[in-house]
Amino acid sequence: MDKLLMDVGSSKLMNSINANSPKADQCRWRSVANPAELNDIALSMILASAAAAIQKRGEFHLVLAGGDTPRAIYKKLRAVQTDWSAWHIYFGDERCVPPTDPRRNSLMAGEAWLDYVQIPADQLYTIPGELGADLAACEYAQTLNNVGIFDLTLLGLGDDGHTASLFPGHEWGTESDSPDTLAILDSPKPPPQRVSLSAARLSRSRQVIFLVSGESKRDAVAQWRAGENIPASAIASETGVDVLLESALLSPQK
Repeated sequence: MDKLLMDVGSSKLMNSINANSPKADQCRWRSVANPAELNDIALSMILASAAAAIQKRGEFHLVLAGGDTPRAIYKKLRAVQTDWSAWHIYFGDERCVPPTDPRRNSLMAGEAWLDYVQIPADQLYTIPGELGADLAACEYAQTLNNVGIFDLTLLGLGDDGHTASLFPGHEWGTESDSPDTLAILDSPKPPPQRVSLSAARLSRSRQVIFLVSGESKRDAVAQWRAGENIPASAIASETGVDVLLESALLSPQK
């Protein structure tokens, strides 16, 4: 198990974010043999982060990634023995579709994990995407007003280098005065309306873990490691970023 990362102040963290500076050198690239190993290591890291946070502060504030990659990890969390009453759950982004739409990140997380454990309902902070991007972003920003540094943020990587709903050619919210949430009205991937936490807000976390699996991510990984300015590179936690990825994505394409 990796050594637990040190707590840092949010003001120092925000001063470290620079939209024009690639963050590849701040990444700890951890290759795994296959998705099963990725899931096991990610689960261990989540539980270590939770245990440390609950011991130190009595609460664990976790930001969830959407998409398919974390689904198996969420299912594994069903069987975990922990103080669920101390867990607070947030979402890195959401699609602006009805709550029962299968594209909703919150629906996926609920079906895979959250519906099976005893986290208090008022500690599940879903993004109200059904309200439309502008209003949902405004309401979620108010939800985050009294939330300090996240303990752990989970993120994925898209084949175009996007993370959460921060896409190439769009606003990422990297500046120190960026809002916590962004309304996405013209997403290059459907649906067009989304809400995303800004890069600045995602970075305000004691630990950040990217979960990267699948051949389609090869080019994005190569761009990131080469220091290109893709959205994923804008996440700049003061403690650095852990990237769990399949080792095949680091080898030359055959």
